[in-house]
Amino acid sequence: MTYALTIIPFALITISVVWISSRRPRMRERMAASGVAAIILVVLTAIFDNVMIGAGLVVYPEGVSSGILIGVAPIEDFSYAICAAFLMPAIFALLPEGRAHARSIDE
Repeated sequence: MTYALTIIPFALITISVVWISSRRPRMRERMAASGVAAIILVVLTAIFDNVMIGAGLVVYPEGVSSGILIGVAPIEDFSYAICAAFLMPAIFALLPEGRAHARSIDE
């Protein structure tokens, strides 16, 4: 169950930063976009993790995962993608306004 415990710090950081950023403008839009990104990342993780594990490129020793699998991929693998989908926009929202606006103007 070691891999399941590894996600705890990442999840706590993600929850904290999203909560701190919740007072910034456009929170609903960010959460909606993060939800869509999370769905896409979970689908991609399901595909590519199953291919890599099935091909033997990645091997998980017995007893270090929760045992809950999607295909042959442990469910813990999906938590990092979900954290990234919510954490990155929250960090961007917390950047000083000048930097955030300068980046959006350049695009």
